[in-house]
Amino acid sequence: MKNSTRIFQHGSVIMGSILGIWATAAIFSGLSQVNWQVSELLRQYLVAVGLMKEYHTFVDFYTHIKGVEYIIAVAFLVGFPVFYSSLNKVSEATETA
Repeated sequence: MKNSTRIFQHGSVIMGSILGIWATAAIFSGLSQVNWQVSELLRQYLVAVGLMKEYHTFVDFYTHIKGVEYIIAVAFLVGFPVFYSSLNKVSEATETA
């Protein structure tokens, strides 16, 4: 039993080392392709996974910004009255003279 746990531990260390070397090589390879610019590498990653979108015209960009603005406005119009009422809640323990 003790020998099998030792083999598992060594196997885990070896696999972790291999994956770490592979990940480091992938990051350095990506950085060398974008002329060692970390921000460009992150931008390309975000575009690739769909978290960021490239806009080809000003109208596309403006339409996206207006949509985000409307979402923020609705969230504020819903959230502010809730926040205001929670701040101005009168507790029953408070006595006025």
